[in-house]
Amino acid sequence: MNIHRLQPAHAASYRALMLDAYAAHPDAFTSSVAERAALPLPWREARLAAGAAPTEIVLAAGDGSELLGVAGLSFETREKVRHKATLFGMYVAPAYRGQGIGRKLVAAALEHARSRPGLRIVQLTVTHRATARPKRSTPTAASCPLASNPSPSRLERNLSSKCT
Repeated sequence: MNIHRLQPAHAASYRALMLDAYAAHPDAFTSSVAERAALPLPWREARLAAGAAPTEIVLAAGDGSELLGVAGLSFETREKVRHKATLFGMYVAPAYRGQGIGRKLVAAALEHARSRPGLRIVQLTVTHRATARPKRSTPTAASCPLASNPSPSRLERNLSSKCT
């Protein structure tokens, strides 16, 4: 199993995995299976496109050509919030859960985030229903400062104290 950044050539397999995720766990994602199924393949190819400073990346755990799990990072582009990124679309296929793949994806996402100049915080939005499901917590995915934050809110301070 290796962790790698998805490229536009992976768009079809990424789409299939995520449509399974939306169908199996509709309460865990902010998008519905119908909404995402309607998006054309070029939309996903654009999300996976490489560039000098992409606004999004998707990392995958893979075994050969099979995607076992994914996690994305969306980077803010607005001037006042460019220091923030959001972890999105975290999913591990049921057959591969309990093997630490989710933790490895989050660790790889945080490592990538640390390499981005000026990025200081990675945030995660979790639906209420999703927070009741995990058997293990992944505190590194809450809200992790990547460097000192000059004026963190109380919520950011509380969450960041749980980051590793």
